[in-house]
Amino acid sequence: MTKKRPLRVIEICAGAGGQALGLEKAGFEHELAVELDANAVNTLRHNRSQWKVAQGDVADPQVWDPRDYAPRDGWRLDLLAGGVPCPPFTIAGKQLGATDERDLFAWAVEQVNIVRPRALLLENVRGLSMPRFAGYRQHVLDRLREFGYAAEWRLLQASEYGVPQLRPRFVLVAMEEADFARFHWPKPTGPAPTVGQTLLPLMSANGWKGAEAWAEKADKIAPTIVGGSKKHGGADLGPTRAKRAWAEMGVDALGIANHAPEPDDEFEIGPKLTCDMVARLQGWDDQEFKWVFTGKKTSNYRQIGNAFPPPVAKALGLAIADALNGTGEKRESDPETAHDPIYRALRDNGGFMTPAQINRATNLKLELPELERRISVLGHDFHIEVHEGKSATSYKLGDFKAFVGQQDHVRHDQFERHRSRIS
Repeated sequence: MTKKRPLRVIEICAGAGGQALGLEKAGFEHELAVELDANAVNTLRHNRSQWKVAQGDVADPQVWDPRDYAPRDGWRLDLLAGGVPCPPFTIAGKQLGATDERDLFAWAVEQVNIVRPRALLLENVRGLSMPRFAGYRQHVLDRLREFGYAAEWRLLQASEYGVPQLRPRFVLVAMEEADFARFHWPKPTGPAPTVGQTLLPLMSANGWKGAEAWAEKADKIAPTIVGGSKKHGGADLGPTRAKRAWAEMGVDALGIANHAPEPDDEFEIGPKLTCDMVARLQGWDDQEFKWVFTGKKTSNYRQIGNAFPPPVAKALGLAIADALNGTGEKRESDPETAHDPIYRALRDNGGFMTPAQINRATNLKLELPELERRISVLGHDFHIEVHEGKSATSYKLGDFKAFVGQQDHVRHDQFERHRSRIS
């Protein structure tokens, strides 16, 4: 029996290793991991000294050059993966999308045509699934189709894969059609344990007398843990609404503790969580997903809070491996390819279109104010040319505003000016 060769992955924007660890557990071996943050790089190197880890701007060819990993002499990368920065799309932020200097999603997609991996896996926040980014998503799907890849987006809930946290992640998977025909999104593994069940061993580690009663009160899964960024604040468990939810479970969400409660400690709200506790709520444990975070407390918390939960990454990795190894059953349905019909109509036409022409091309039959609103939303991420005619205004789709590797893109200057605050 011929032994299967290991599946090879390059991971960009690798963070502290949540996705990396999950993919490793799914059978992938890392060819390279690229990360900007020095503390996260130290964590990666501490846990996996055998990995090649490059530190710096992932879009800088001096940090890594995608052309070095293009197919050659029978060698081909199996998976290009990454958790590119989420602030451009987060609901709590300004949702600048393509005009945010941290946006690397479109750039990552363009690398597919250089590296030609057998599969692509990119994850981001739920905000990218919103109507605001329908045109952005459509552009991504269309580009991948031009490269010869079938692709699909899916909103996954971490709590359906054993992670005790409300952590929706929006995931893009792409493969060549023959492989994608055998790709299936991972099935949920069942209800997640509660915060109390998960953290009782850590909360009682120092003999706290109130641990059992606390665990009974903390009988829900956690709100989404927000790692935050270098631009805003220190380590705490999220915005006001999240803090209220934590308080209802007996957790003081304003800050992170240095250690578990002592035997006779009493609290007005409840104890604060330690970094180790937050890591448990992200899916790390002391068995299958064991990991050590290096650096100081605030850095540790950001590394943990911004990570992709390892159990979810493992589930996705196994699903991708099944498709690439030809062991997955054939799909009964084609991937969903329609996200923004207005974008598609303007792109396919290539010229100016009146609202009436757009409605006919899309069969949307939208009233003028709603059509104009949707074109205005599209204009956040694409240049839209407007022509005021005698009888009607007409519109033409221009260039994508996102950074996709342009030498003269404004992203370069903005990135250098804000580099110390980008995370």
